[in-house]
Amino acid sequence: MLRALTAASAALGHKAAGWVRTMASHPLLVAPPEALSKPLSLPSRLLLGPGPSNLTPRVMAAGGRQTIGHMHKEMFQIMDEIKQGIQYVFQTRNPLTLAVSGSGHCALEAALFNLLEPGDSFLVGVNGIWGQRAQDIGERIGARVHPMIKDPGGHFTLREVEEALAQHKPVLLFLTQGESSSGVLQPLDGYGELCHRYQCLLLVDSVASLGGAPIYMDQQGIDVLYSGSQKVLNAPAGTSLISFSDKAKNKIYTRKTKPFSFYLDIKWLANFWGCDDKPRIQGHQELRPMQWAQWGTGATGGSQRLVSSPVSLFPQPGQCPALSQALPTSGCRYHHTTPVVSLYSLRESLAHLAEQGLEKSWQQHREASEYLHERLQGLGLQLFVKDPAIRLPTVTTVAAPAGYDWRDLVSYVMDHFSIEITGGLGPSAGKVLRIGLLGCNASRENVDRVIGALQEALQRCPRNKL
Repeated sequence: MLRALTAASAALGHKAAGWVRTMASHPLLVAPPEALSKPLSLPSRLLLGPGPSNLTPRVMAAGGRQTIGHMHKEMFQIMDEIKQGIQYVFQTRNPLTLAVSGSGHCALEAALFNLLEPGDSFLVGVNGIWGQRAQDIGERIGARVHPMIKDPGGHFTLREVEEALAQHKPVLLFLTQGESSSGVLQPLDGYGELCHRYQCLLLVDSVASLGGAPIYMDQQGIDVLYSGSQKVLNAPAGTSLISFSDKAKNKIYTRKTKPFSFYLDIKWLANFWGCDDKPRIQGHQELRPMQWAQWGTGATGGSQRLVSSPVSLFPQPGQCPALSQALPTSGCRYHHTTPVVSLYSLRESLAHLAEQGLEKSWQQHREASEYLHERLQGLGLQLFVKDPAIRLPTVTTVAAPAGYDWRDLVSYVMDHFSIEITGGLGPSAGKVLRIGLLGCNASRENVDRVIGALQEALQRCPRNKL
């Protein structure tokens, strides 16, 4: 076999030389960027906006570790530990629980792409930008979207939801627990039970609230829950958490059409994350030493690999038992390459929250936000959400001070104190300032720092006295 491969390589020699000449036959039009010849330079900032938040030392250390293969057994172990962490922070026993390779937006699309089919009735609570986004995605899918619209600062009562359920008979209701654009905490007790009474599934966005406000997925009857990595979890943006109840899983597995996205197809992701009863995806099964000797080795960082060759002398999988054993079987499917290092960080952030305990984390955010509210009112500022019971403890909205351009205040705090706060977003744009106390950033010390910065900004920034 080795002699045959050698002869085939010699025969391809002239062609290979031609390929090299072809690849180098054009002059380069774009020079190496001068900016990339300089070291990476980053400022030191305290991120007290609605997210992302600062990373903890533990998470940063995980992000500096060397990558391993996304389908190595050690990586599958890390993924299993992430699943257990998600089940804890969501308070669910759902087997179909996993992380999505994408931000919270990606998790929202994963939920809607898999749960909705064209023509389905979809009820959306729109009291901020995230309801608007859910409405937009539902329309792109071709669902019959019915928005329940509230002004920023409002929430949806059980009575309002029941009236809409009876009128529109939706298959899915979307609510945002933590509406970060307006600072509202949506109550959830009783909404899952109400939805199920009308044969409707409940989908909840907890990106801005998870870890900072109580949520009990199973006990509150939530069918689909998702969140993000970059808020209270203090992990890098780019991964998200999602879980599906058995009712939601049944809706996905009995749909009549394929989901619009292959990348976010939950059937594939469920297999990849070991959430179904099928053999887990295998793409790099270990070969026995005899098989390596039979098919050759290659030196790539010291690892062995199958020799690939374009020549027809190389056997096809069905012609060689050893090669067939090395390739995925029909029951195993490759889906995508996960962001391995980001999953290290996500694993460590979940571990940190598990060690702290959900109750202590909820208490930390409640106490920090109450102290922030007290200090803000001490400056003469008004909280945007009037009812204390529905104020989001992770992201506080302050009514934009009269006479000031909110952009001046935000810029002053950033330029002079290296602290990020932001203005409104979507329906709240121009109406509020937003201050986030997320995870490790939720402390009295940070509240004092941002209050001092705001106080100086109010003194120094121009004000229209009219």
